[in-house]
Amino acid sequence: MARPPPRHRSPLVPLMVALTLIAVVVAVAAFPIVRSLTRRLETLQAGVETLGAGHLAARVPVEGRDEVARLAESFNRAAGRIEELVGAHRLLLANASHELRTPLARIRLGVELMKTRPDPRHSDNLERDIAELDGLIDEILLASRLDAIGAPQAAEEVDLLALAAEECARYDCTLDGAPVTLTGDPRLLRRMIRNLLENAERHGAPPVEVSLATEAGRAVLTVADGGPGVPFEQREEVFTPFFRLAGDSRGAGLGLSLVRQIARLHGGDATVAPQGESRSGFRVVLPLARA
Repeated sequence: MARPPPRHRSPLVPLMVALTLIAVVVAVAAFPIVRSLTRRLETLQAGVETLGAGHLAARVPVEGRDEVARLAESFNRAAGRIEELVGAHRLLLANASHELRTPLARIRLGVELMKTRPDPRHSDNLERDIAELDGLIDEILLASRLDAIGAPQAAEEVDLLALAAEECARYDCTLDGAPVTLTGDPRLLRRMIRNLLENAERHGAPPVEVSLATEAGRAVLTVADGGPGVPFEQREEVFTPFFRLAGDSRGAGLGLSLVRQIARLHGGDATVAPQGESRSGFRVVLPLARA
């Protein structure tokens, strides 16, 4: 006898139906989450495009605590840093163009006087003005370069007391302290000490005292003098580029700004800190070299 095989329903049909239903349910449930994620990414993309178009104040909202939120925080930090650097460079350029006019005008006048009335005094004045112009350009270039780097380019072990002794030999001051070893750029650290001593000599009064000590694993450099000091409300402003106290026309106002830039570049800071009977003083704190 011949019998036809029984008709069995294929198991693929219910399986496909079940998988389709699961996919629809997952898609419906995940759509709000995916849409929220893509919306935040679109907002971040718009912020990047706005920043790229030149609007440096562009920021994006930080929503949630996931990777997209951390990416938004990183973007805001980067945008803030870019805005700060560009603003500093614009301010530096504007002030530099103003400061350069004064010595250039004196040099031009001196050249004209030398043509009409040759005098050794005019020659001395020209040399002094050229030296001032050269120093100003050097400070402007150094300030601009320090803004662009995040760490000392030449890091080596430096005896800060030895640097201070070498610089103090060029000025009328006293030095007290013990050897302290730091890791940093010796040329920049030397410039930092020199600027503090020049500031004390130019704006302060004798006696100028330099001390070096260690506190809580950090080196503390103090430069004090008998000058009138900095008014309390302007103790932060004196570290602003091209800032001068009222009635002070000496210098370009970049010395103390460079001191703080160099200190922060080495992981420390610089502040106004009058010392004892001295009415004027500056304090620089730097991390010691690691063993």
